[in-house]
Amino acid sequence: MNRRYVTADVFTAEKFKGNPVAVVLDAAGLSTRQMQAIASEFAYSETTFVLPPQDASNTAWVRIFTPSREIPFAGHPNIGTAFVLASEAASNGVELPDLLIFEELGGLVPVKLFKDGATVLGAELIAPEPLGLLSKVAPNRAAACLSLSADDIRVDAHAPQVASVGLPFLVVELASRDALRRCVPDLAAFKTVLPIDGAVSIYAYTHDVDRARAGHGCDLEARMFTPRMTEDPATGSATAATAALIAHLRGVPELGLRVAQGVDMGRPSILRARIDSHDGHTRIRVGGKCVSVMEGSFIVSA
Repeated sequence: MNRRYVTADVFTAEKFKGNPVAVVLDAAGLSTRQMQAIASEFAYSETTFVLPPQDASNTAWVRIFTPSREIPFAGHPNIGTAFVLASEAASNGVELPDLLIFEELGGLVPVKLFKDGATVLGAELIAPEPLGLLSKVAPNRAAACLSLSADDIRVDAHAPQVASVGLPFLVVELASRDALRRCVPDLAAFKTVLPIDGAVSIYAYTHDVDRARAGHGCDLEARMFTPRMTEDPATGSATAATAALIAHLRGVPELGLRVAQGVDMGRPSILRARIDSHDGHTRIRVGGKCVSVMEGSFIVSA
């Protein structure tokens, strides 16, 4: 069977920037092994596979794979998948509702489309879980993972800590933009710290924003490094968890952050995170713009 796919760059309005995702549009009948092999072949940080929903009231069942494993939830794959599905529908003269509901291993993920008339510009998701705060890591050990010194780690707000809103990360605040620039993942140090509480990657951020490079209006700059020693251009799930962590530490019910990521690797991205609480329920959101890049098809034998 011929399988169609579309790729999109997420958290950007310009092709070849932001974080790419491959969306396999007709994944019904593919095995888990085949999906993993396809994700490895694309070699993007994530590839998604769109299947019919198990509950007809939802939009789709979406499975998300990195090149090495299936994950329960992620930010940019959901944003990109919603954008691709809505753009594909529009090109066929069909308009999807503004709110899509994806079934995932991590739970139901609502994704709201951003539109300008009939044109789909991007999307914003609501994280499937409330903020979870797990183990803390000594500053010197976190610093070693990033080839930094303990002095580069800022701990007055929080120590390096695992945080999750559906997918856990070790979240580390850095003291300066220079420290963020100097980050280089260290495999030996990674292996002494990770995995921990399900976290396999490190998300480092700083309030010291280089506005000339990141863009005016940004509140944070960030980088994320995976256990494959690769860098992610934009990490929606980690951005959402970090925004929720900051709101928690400040004791505020609402917070909006504009976050720049991917600048140092030449794929600048802008992510917008929002925290809002009403009637005792907190919603953790992250979103941004998208752009279609490539499309094609492939055949996988049984």
